[in-house]
Amino acid sequence: MDESSYWNLPSSHLLGSVPAVVNEESEASYGRRGGGVRGYQTLGPPTEGFEQQSQNNWKGVFSISSYTQYFDVDTDVVVNRLISSFYPAGGDFFNKIGANPDLYGLIWITTTLVFMLAAFGNCATYLIQKRTDRTTTWSFDVGYVNAAACGIYGYSLVVPVAFYFLLRYLGSNASLIRFWCMWGYSLSIFIPTAFLLLIPVEILRWIIILVAGTASSCFVTLNLTSYIGGSNDLRMMMIAAFLLQMALAIFIKVWFFP
Repeated sequence: MDESSYWNLPSSHLLGSVPAVVNEESEASYGRRGGGVRGYQTLGPPTEGFEQQSQNNWKGVFSISSYTQYFDVDTDVVVNRLISSFYPAGGDFFNKIGANPDLYGLIWITTTLVFMLAAFGNCATYLIQKRTDRTTTWSFDVGYVNAAACGIYGYSLVVPVAFYFLLRYLGSNASLIRFWCMWGYSLSIFIPTAFLLLIPVEILRWIIILVAGTASSCFVTLNLTSYIGGSNDLRMMMIAAFLLQMALAIFIKVWFFP
């Protein structure tokens, strides 16, 4: 028999024959050309992915990998958001961050503010004592660091979480990541304010801290109003946000710059 005839025999039904392996990559490419269903899927925004993960599986909230995407921001983006926080009248901060809120600003601003309050608070206390007693010597009170860390970190983390759960309970749309982002940037105005509070004039210090506190409070209140709406049911929430921000400003003045 001719040797070439063996090659024409069907082999799919023979014992021990192995079916052809379909290449997944070629099938995926076929799907991308429109012939199948295995195409690229459109990914949602990072915030939506995190919130869906947290709603379906609360373990994602305690996973560090869930938050790494919120630290992938450029310097220009952070600077632009810092500048926006100094102009509270706009009330469009949530529109500017869009689907890309960051936690880098929250960590960087709060940490900078903690060390500045501790350092400048000691300096301000020394300057005030030096005016009344020339024999006063410099001493650094480490308790200022503990007070600043507990006050600033606690406020910037707990208050947004409280508002998030309250608004969710009231049936309003809320995003915890966006709240953390907005409240973190709202504290940026207190960084240059700490420099100005070194002036050893009490009445001037009060004017400076009240102006800074009002600007920061308006930034939080106006952005919350534009984000969740200004209905009568939520008006008390806006007032509470304003008063809490003012309370933080007064705490900074009374505790660190007495």
